[in-house]
Amino acid sequence: MKILGVALMMSLIAGSAFAADSCKSLATEKKLAGAALNSFMTKCERDMKASCDMQAGERKIFGAAKTSFTTKCVKDSIGM
Repeated sequence: MKILGVALMMSLIAGSAFAADSCKSLATEKKLAGAALNSFMTKCERDMKASCDMQAGERKIFGAAKTSFTTKCVKDSIGM
């Protein structure tokens, strides 16, 4: 039971650390608005898609599974 508890705590900590680095949270932290926000979010989403595509390739995910993985990965990364 202790191992399960420790694993759960580690996943919560890792999840909260990842959420802190989402595009939306970074934009909020930088206090972006208007055109600057749109530009930042577009670039961030493009960068995250490239990163997620690379991760899918490293994991040898192809076809519909790659599309699904990339879509979820990008949504998680941008904070949606």
